[in-house]
Amino acid sequence: MLGRFGNLVPVVAQNAPLQQQQRGMATLKSISMRLKSVKNIQKITQSMKMVSAAKYSRAERELKQTRPIGSGATQFYEKAEIVAPQDMPQKLLIAITSDRGLCGAVHTSVARLIRNELNADNQNLKVVCVGDKSRLILQRLYGKNIILAANEIGRLPPSFNDASKLTDAILKSEYSFGSGQIVYNQFKSVVSYRTQTLPVFSLAAVKTAPKLPVYDSLDDEVIQSYLEFSLASLIYYAMKEGACSEQSSRMTAMDNASKNAGEMIDKLTLTFNRTRQAVITRELIEIISGASAL
Repeated sequence: MLGRFGNLVPVVAQNAPLQQQQRGMATLKSISMRLKSVKNIQKITQSMKMVSAAKYSRAERELKQTRPIGSGATQFYEKAEIVAPQDMPQKLLIAITSDRGLCGAVHTSVARLIRNELNADNQNLKVVCVGDKSRLILQRLYGKNIILAANEIGRLPPSFNDASKLTDAILKSEYSFGSGQIVYNQFKSVVSYRTQTLPVFSLAAVKTAPKLPVYDSLDDEVIQSYLEFSLASLIYYAMKEGACSEQSSRMTAMDNASKNAGEMIDKLTLTFNRTRQAVITRELIEIISGASAL
């Protein structure tokens, strides 16, 4: 019985090179498919970098014109020395993000700062999310603290009309707050930004300011009108800062992604060439061994 099955050993040995060749061909095919996919990804990242570079140059030009609006809107709060009223602990946080990703930690840094505030005190804090990115990050744990959410942000450059609509929605909401903050990313350079906050106050906080009598002819209606305009101006300024930071960060992220794809293409090309050379060498060895056996 053992003699009858002794012939199985050379048959397996004869089929072994064929199995190795099939494995080699499958490896070459998988490497080729992966190499093609990485090249396609590199084309996409390079195109996104070019688009972001064009949008960044426009956003930077518009930001230079918008910065005096933001600095002017905060001068009144600083000169009048307005502070949050003690009898109104309710606060409002406005997160300035967008709907689009692939731009590094721009949106995450804003959401992290707000999340830290909510961890400290989530009973007297309400959040307005400008952009789906901040809403998606915060709604899982703090969905009950979100009172408003705006989407379709980031597709087009922000305008003062968008800020006015958001301001009107905030003022018409049923939430009464004594003070608040606008959380946004301040543009510093092409490769850096900084998460900052802008103060927001209610009419009750402004009326109790110690240095408010310095300004003449300020009744409640005038102060309320100014607060509405200043809130829209601050939101508009923060949206411009955030848009410029987002485009610069996306441009940098896509540039790094293109470089990483290039390095991966070089490694995969080298692996593909080595594998193909090994397969060819193995086939030549099999041919020579077969010819020698004859």
